[in-house]
Amino acid sequence: QVQLVESGGGLVQAGGSLRLSCVVSGSIFSITTMGWYRQAPGKQRELVATITSGGSTNYEDSVKGRFTISRDNAKNTVYLQMNSLKPADTAVYYCNAYLFAKGSSVARAYWGRGTQVTVSS
Repeated sequence: QVQLVESGGGLVQAGGSLRLSCVVSGSIFSITTMGWYRQAPGKQRELVATITSGGSTNYEDSVKGRFTISRDNAKNTVYLQMNSLKPADTAVYYCNAYLFAKGSSVARAYWGRGTQVTVSS
């Protein structure tokens, strides 16, 4: 089994910062792309940022310059540093990892359960 566990969400005032973490554990052979998605009430889940195993990153336009994604491959952990937070960033943030489980020749996506981020004005 593979598990993704997020942490670091919470309530913060506009302009503040939060750092999300996601640890991937279980029967893992290798992890390729890791990322963060978010879903606000009444909206579809959207991509926030992704990072490949080689460190290449991709960001949704509204978070560029404010959010930074990083990963520690030795710890199977991905981070999201969120600065200059806005009320529009309020959402449940989900960790995603595209990986090969041990004994599998096919990579698939795994999801965490999410962590709430609330930004007050």
